[in-house]
Amino acid sequence: MKNIYLDHGATSFPKAPGVADAVYKYMTEVGANVSRGTYAQAISAASVVLETRELLMKLFNFNYGSEYVVFTPGVTFGINQILRGYVHPGDHVIVSSLEHNAVMRPLVDMEREGVTFARIPANEDGITDPKDIEPMITENTSLMVICHASNVCGTIFPLREAAEVCRRHHIPLVVDASQTAGHYPIDFEELGLAALCVPGHKGLLGPQGIGATLFGPGFAAAVTPLVMGGTGSFSDSEEMPDCLPDKFESGTMNLPGIYGLHAALEYTLSETVEKRRQHEMELTRKFIDGLLDAHVRICGTKDMDKRVGVVSLDFEYDDNSQAAYYLDSDYGIRTRTGMHCAPNAHKTIGTFPQGTVRFSFGYGTTEEDVEYAVRAVREVAE
Repeated sequence: MKNIYLDHGATSFPKAPGVADAVYKYMTEVGANVSRGTYAQAISAASVVLETRELLMKLFNFNYGSEYVVFTPGVTFGINQILRGYVHPGDHVIVSSLEHNAVMRPLVDMEREGVTFARIPANEDGITDPKDIEPMITENTSLMVICHASNVCGTIFPLREAAEVCRRHHIPLVVDASQTAGHYPIDFEELGLAALCVPGHKGLLGPQGIGATLFGPGFAAAVTPLVMGGTGSFSDSEEMPDCLPDKFESGTMNLPGIYGLHAALEYTLSETVEKRRQHEMELTRKFIDGLLDAHVRICGTKDMDKRVGVVSLDFEYDDNSQAAYYLDSDYGIRTRTGMHCAPNAHKTIGTFPQGTVRFSFGYGTTEEDVEYAVRAVREVAE
């Protein structure tokens, strides 16, 4: 039986060439921490850390300096860092209708402290009308946090239009690029973002447990650290340093993850995001076109310019979890089923509470994989 991995929206697999070797090299040849020693291995590790920050700057056209590229365990940590460190009781936050729980759970918890939020409406294809953004702003709106593309239906948010609204009203814009980093071009400078949160393990093809937040300098100065502790710098003081990246990087860094991310970023930059997007969207169109007359509802827009390679299906004649089980057990196709940690996204597109079966394509997915998946879905749907 075949083994077809179509769950790249959760994590990429296989990882980029060189990632495993880079992690192994760190673990077997380097092993040292950074900012905790002046011997050769520690200096070598520090060079890789700096280079990785610079590769992220290049990928996202970020021009503020490498110190404003902060490593995190992932996007969830980065978003919590921002929400907890910037938003105060009485503040109002604007989000999309398709947000992941990485955004919504901290915001809902912060309601108890007097924080309020509003969701920009979207239609059943997950499409947001940019004209609906500005009326959501109130006098106490302090932040807008937006998922660039839905992890449920793949629809892309109108980020340029939102950025323009935020500029006019002097509202910081924070972007969750979990489903677009490495899949879709992102220009930090053009958008004028306050912060960009990216995972290392999805479209960037690196290991789990490593990500980054790219901060605009003014915004970084206004955010209080979520975690405080040792940084290897200013060790004569018990107060947290204000300088970046130290301000947001307490404790021992995930150096195996950074070494792996370094290799992944080199690969991503060499093949270009534009080339990868073209490949993934050709596969997405082939998948959607092959199921237009099948007994499934295809969620999200069918306009390839307004989506990424994440496609959710709602089976008409079968429980979605059962359908996913058949796809795995009988066809060897790995998907994800359920709520995808985004319940309001499912409410928005009309798939709550049954959820969906999500197919997500990556750099290693082939046309043959997609053709096989289309045949399998049609057979299961019948």
